[in-house]
Amino acid sequence: MSAPSSTRSYHHGDLRNALRDAARALLEEEGLSGLSLRAVARRAGVSHAAPYRHFPNHEALLVELAVEGFTELKADVVAAANAPGSKDDRIARVAAAYMRFVARRPALTRLMFGQQLPNRDSFAPLSDAAGAIGAEIGTALDDSPLGLAVWAAVHGLAMLTLENVIDLGQRRSGLGVLPSRAEILLRSLFTIAQR
Repeated sequence: MSAPSSTRSYHHGDLRNALRDAARALLEEEGLSGLSLRAVARRAGVSHAAPYRHFPNHEALLVELAVEGFTELKADVVAAANAPGSKDDRIARVAAAYMRFVARRPALTRLMFGQQLPNRDSFAPLSDAAGAIGAEIGTALDDSPLGLAVWAAVHGLAMLTLENVIDLGQRRSGLGVLPSRAEILLRSLFTIAQR
């Protein structure tokens, strides 16, 4: 009988996905300050060196998480924008979908749009994924400039509420109120603008 090993093995059935799952959980539970490769390894139950098999550094892990976030956000936006209805209805649904994502993944939203990735232009998948959000909104509304305006408005609202600069009810009731408030605000804003 061999002695128990004090180090963890690199062998894992699906290490890359286990590391990403651990990183996503840590990000939402502890924020960026709690997200290190060592913490991810600990959470995934692997050695501290294991993450380096898939992520050469901390930045590579953050980039992958951000790209996943943009992909998820894009899917939410596309689903909302493709439902039948008037342009005003689609704007309101896009705003609500965007804010549902923000309410569901506040720390990921901060990572996707924050300063933690100063070299974001060096990562084509990240730049492409970010740019696809505005393009999808523009396509859904059959109006690229309007899509950019909607994205800017809802994103600005998202960041102002995440940082508690303005209160749309989230301080008392939590982030879950944001989709309905964003829907009302953007519907009003763009209805007035179209007069």
